[in-house]
Amino acid sequence: MTTNHGPAPFATARLDAEPLRVAYADEMAAVLADPALYAFTGGAPESAERLRARYARQTAGSPDPDELWWNWVLRIRDEGRLAGYVQATVRGSGAEIAWVIGTEHQGRGYATEAARELVAHLLGGGAVRTVVAHVHPDHAASAAVAAAAGLVRTGEWEDGEERWRRGER
Repeated sequence: MTTNHGPAPFATARLDAEPLRVAYADEMAAVLADPALYAFTGGAPESAERLRARYARQTAGSPDPDELWWNWVLRIRDEGRLAGYVQATVRGSGAEIAWVIGTEHQGRGYATEAARELVAHLLGGGAVRTVVAHVHPDHAASAAVAAAAGLVRTGEWEDGEERWRRGER
């Protein structure tokens, strides 16, 4: 569930999804620092200063009143450390989602756990009826996460990535 003022927190068995705040930039810069993390998405690690600026824009919200930007950091509850993030861009009854787990925390099922709960969180509120994600065709781990979250391949492509969908068309 979410509010008009931003995303509501949610939790999984091992993770707390906390609404994004600028104060998370320093810790997230370290989580996202490995250049290998950008192999399929492009880009490069950002400094804490650049992340602070980006997080300020993201938390201020979309300039388009018909579009909502909901972003959460993922905290490993038992360790108290951030491991990555999930996000949803909501327009009408549709949400486009993404997930990123820092390389240090990959291979433990965190992305699957977070994506499953994010989809349930979005669809459970009633306003979102369709969830989509875009996955690079060579990114087998992300395809597995999308499938585990209940999304299915559509055969549609955008910017070299395949669209996966769950919910109404």
